[in-house]
Amino acid sequence: MKKSKVSAGYFHNGLPYNRAGDGPRILVIFQGSGMGLDNKPLPALMARLFFNYYRFAAEGYTRYLVPRKPNLPEGYSLQDMSDDYATMVKEEFGDPVDVIGVSTGGSIAQHFAADHPDLVQRLVIHSSAYTLSDSTKQLMLHIRDLIRQRRWRAAYAAQVGHMHVARPVAWLGALLAGRFVVPEIPADLVVTIEAEDKFNFKERLGQIAAPTLVVAGDRDPFYTVALFRETAEGIPNVRLILYEGLGHPVHGQQFDRDVRMFLNEGVTK
Repeated sequence: MKKSKVSAGYFHNGLPYNRAGDGPRILVIFQGSGMGLDNKPLPALMARLFFNYYRFAAEGYTRYLVPRKPNLPEGYSLQDMSDDYATMVKEEFGDPVDVIGVSTGGSIAQHFAADHPDLVQRLVIHSSAYTLSDSTKQLMLHIRDLIRQRRWRAAYAAQVGHMHVARPVAWLGALLAGRFVVPEIPADLVVTIEAEDKFNFKERLGQIAAPTLVVAGDRDPFYTVALFRETAEGIPNVRLILYEGLGHPVHGQQFDRDVRMFLNEGVTK
């Protein structure tokens, strides 16, 4: 398969993006948040790695990997971020698009699908649920405090340790990342952490009208299996796929096949 050229830029409303492919269908990936990920386009190599999670859409799609705006104001909510995506889709594409929301992006995508049903063709909630687990909320608020103190190694160590990575590997990763991978605008990550801490979409799941796939691993360190199941139970037109032994975010050949099949249902060639 020919590699797609990866480009980068900013939409008119300020959302950054990386783009790959030139197919007629539009796939917008609501990027997750993570230590060291700024609200700006990714470097080309890193963008290719992220797009590789969604390689099944390399043919037939133009893919956009989209984080949030930079310089988020204090108190900005996930719903506010969802509205930014809605403005972008209306201005840039006009027609409804397929959406994959991964992790934090999946939280935002739930707002997007419920508040802007005319903009969503099909929705994939990828390794995300209607809220974070209680232990993850406590962890993320701790990481927020470490970020405010600019204690980057400790922040990385806390996150990687929560992901059940072997201790020597976690320590080395935290040491290197804390030295070389520091966000340019740490406040954006703080705002996002605080917004997701307040996020609980359980009572609104029934407002998601688009065909939806909830796909995750049963060893996800940020969400429980119960949360994935409850998320799927609350959405009217939904399918749930849980992979045994996989963590966060899930990927691989079976994931590729399952998501490709879901997105292609009802599509005439």
